[in-house]
Amino acid sequence: MTASRHEWSSIPANGQAFTTTHWSVVLSAKNDSSDSARDALEQLCKSYWYPLYAHVRRRGRSAEDAQDLTQEFFARLLEKHYLADVDRAKGRFRSFLLASLNHFLANEWDKARAAKRGGGQIAISLDEVSAENRFRLEPIVEDSPESIFDQQWALELLERALSRLRAEYVAAGKAGEFERLKRFLGHAPADGDYTEMAGELEMTAAAVAVSVHRMRHRYRDRIRAEVTQTVSDAGEVDGEMRHLFAALNG
Repeated sequence: MTASRHEWSSIPANGQAFTTTHWSVVLSAKNDSSDSARDALEQLCKSYWYPLYAHVRRRGRSAEDAQDLTQEFFARLLEKHYLADVDRAKGRFRSFLLASLNHFLANEWDKARAAKRGGGQIAISLDEVSAENRFRLEPIVEDSPESIFDQQWALELLERALSRLRAEYVAAGKAGEFERLKRFLGHAPADGDYTEMAGELEMTAAAVAVSVHRMRHRYRDRIRAEVTQTVSDAGEVDGEMRHLFAALNG
């Protein structure tokens, strides 16, 4: 579910404090050897592993090798010494993960290939079959692996924002309304759409228009909140959002 150019560029600042972000999770794991810190980083890896897996595939690795390499990369990332030189001020979480993965692929491929498949402990439980099926459905494009990584990252972020928005509506007892109106998040209504929807929801067309407006506003807030998690400074949010929108549009 993508947002239009206007929606991305006009997302309002919401003053969200930078207290618990992806960077703070990484830094906590770097400085804290507790199980809770490691578990938090592991959960973060699960949230964004597909763009990394797809990146490895586009670098020419087979599905089997990509699964092994992605798992091995996460295993290294979860080792405390691998994070020793991480500095939150150095960049964005997206850039950190991609640079770390490329470094791993350039320097650790032979070592990872030497280990027998399944011979070590799996660092994270990942749905590898589903990932490969998803990868095979993606269109073939001529963009660089790095550009496609950014596209996948943006799509993953939008899906996370949509899931959180869905949860809000479910909690409010409006799951049906969400499922009917979500198609308007990325597309303008055609003539008569609101009138038709009004009949389904037993609302007036004007009330449907208001509901769509509110849903779009909440979606923009959820997108911004997700982006906020991935940067080290509040001043970087708008720039990161513009970058990800540009990635989605090729």
